[in-house]
Amino acid sequence: MSSDIDFHIKAVQFDEEYCPSENTRITTNFANLARGDSRRENLRNALRMIDNRFNALAHWDNPKGDRYSVALEIISVEMNIGAGGNSDAFPLIEILKTTVVDHKTNERIDGIVGNNFSSYVRDYDFSVLLPEHNKNRPEFSTPLNFGDLHGNLFKCFLNSNAYKENFSKPPVICLSASSSKTYHRTDNHHPVLGVEYKQSEFSSTDAYFGKMGLQVRFFMPPNSVAPLAFYFLGDLLDDYTNLELISTISTMETFQKIYRPEIYNANSAAGACYQPNLKHQDYSLTRIVYDREERSRLAIEQGKFAEEHFIKPYRTILERWSANHAR
Repeated sequence: MSSDIDFHIKAVQFDEEYCPSENTRITTNFANLARGDSRRENLRNALRMIDNRFNALAHWDNPKGDRYSVALEIISVEMNIGAGGNSDAFPLIEILKTTVVDHKTNERIDGIVGNNFSSYVRDYDFSVLLPEHNKNRPEFSTPLNFGDLHGNLFKCFLNSNAYKENFSKPPVICLSASSSKTYHRTDNHHPVLGVEYKQSEFSSTDAYFGKMGLQVRFFMPPNSVAPLAFYFLGDLLDDYTNLELISTISTMETFQKIYRPEIYNANSAAGACYQPNLKHQDYSLTRIVYDREERSRLAIEQGKFAEEHFIKPYRTILERWSANHAR
């Protein structure tokens, strides 16, 4: 069955001229910024924040703090089932690729692919399937084989020619720490990633990404106020250069400051024992317009889109394929 699934990659620059296409997932961080009357100012301010944070972390041989900038590409992954051609393509996931621009040497240095992670099937799992499953249950639970299909599709994409021809290293996805878990600071410290935190227990997101073949570690970079969750394959500390890691930190910390300022733009840093709290009041807002409630509503709409156009029409094929490709 694997020969009947093909992946196609499209890339578009994420800059202050970016305008989402009609088939872009509008719940993604980047699409949210590029909508409304403030779109150009939003994009310009966010990109400036990313560059400033990058230079603050990459401070060696950078006396004026302006040596580097980060170029971003939105990577859209479409999937075909069978031999139907591109007309049958389903928009599976969207991720970001960073490129580091060194203005001193005029080099463009590959960054990391992944960073943000946006998926129609994940929207379906968390915004449609999971609430339906728990509608009349006294205690929260997950459906049998929850996340298996999504995880197998993601692993199949990483093993595909499309991925290998475009990217030289496995992805790193950087998300917010879970607001339902407690994190404890350790003595482990990395010069770029910062101090490592350990969590009290795995979250549902950790388990879901585990089915994608990804493990998680939590680090609070220098001069940050809360740990970030890094999902990766292999060895996070040894497989990537400092500049690669900084490109991810600067990009995703900027997004988190915009979308979760209560945690990532708080006015005091996480202590030795830390639990993120979206009701925290002592924080600062960025100058970037964002509607969090709209984003939650759109996640449900796009989960239903995935159900109608992907899950229901191909359910039998997908279940058989996923069972055959379980790892």
